[in-house]
Amino acid sequence: MIGYQFASLSVPSVSSVVTFFVAAFFVASPAFAQMTGAPNAGYRQAPGTPASTMPAPLREIGFDQNLDQLIPLDVPFRDEAGRAVRIGDYFGKKPVVLVFAYYDCPMLCTLVINGLSSALNVLSMDPGKDFEIVTVSFDPRDTPATATAKKAFYLERYRRAGAAEGWHFLSGDQASIDRLTKAAGFRYVWDEETKQFAHPTGIIVLTPEGRLARYLFGIEYGPRDLRFALIEASAGRIGTPVDQILLYCYHYDPMTGRYGLVIMRAMRVAGAATVLLLGGFVLVMLRRDKRTQHAAPSTRHPAPGSAPSTQHPAPGTR
Repeated sequence: MIGYQFASLSVPSVSSVVTFFVAAFFVASPAFAQMTGAPNAGYRQAPGTPASTMPAPLREIGFDQNLDQLIPLDVPFRDEAGRAVRIGDYFGKKPVVLVFAYYDCPMLCTLVINGLSSALNVLSMDPGKDFEIVTVSFDPRDTPATATAKKAFYLERYRRAGAAEGWHFLSGDQASIDRLTKAAGFRYVWDEETKQFAHPTGIIVLTPEGRLARYLFGIEYGPRDLRFALIEASAGRIGTPVDQILLYCYHYDPMTGRYGLVIMRAMRVAGAATVLLLGGFVLVMLRRDKRTQHAAPSTRHPAPGSAPSTQHPAPGTR
């Protein structure tokens, strides 16, 4: 397999607002190279290849980010059971994770799907309920039989409820493959010398309407990035209020295919939280002080039921 491979750093998921602020100010966002046809720091060349030399097929592959473009939903394929389907059958209500991979790939396609399944295992979202996963082979020689074998293999790794119904493996003819890959901006070539496909590595998240929303590059995908991409693609219909706060502070960078921290937004949120905390503390202290004053005994009037006192002047004071 010829392709790109990039180093990946993952940031621990945030489970509370407090840990979010810690992460916001102490976790640096790593830089990642864009998936284009140019050599990058993460690209691994064959041993003995000069650094200035790049294999010809790699000059033709990459991702063209057609963000917010609608893919053709009428493209015909066959699913792993051999049924005739259209790509649009998996859209309409939930965001979709789209993966291009051919099922006899000896290396990179497997790594891409492995990275996706690892990220999915961390997410609290469920396939079929919160999102759909569609894997499309770009090799016209693939069949429903090879798709079935590949699906069975990954269902052993991804045992989340709904995975069998929510993860689909499709195959199709060259015309269908060309229409979908061109619309998605997935550029690949057949390398006659190695008898393999040269292709970029990454996954695409689409809206329920079929619009290209986010591209995540490489062979490993941070659960945070994948979760944010799904929430944004769903227009906030999935996720939690904490996710919405985090999305305000994290911004998708199409050049890196990652979500990076926006310092100014994080500082605004931290400032607002600080004001709220101080205001709450002052309010609690005022209420506590008021309760203490009501509970203290009065010094101006005798307590109910106490005996009256009679004062007599001391002898010789007149």
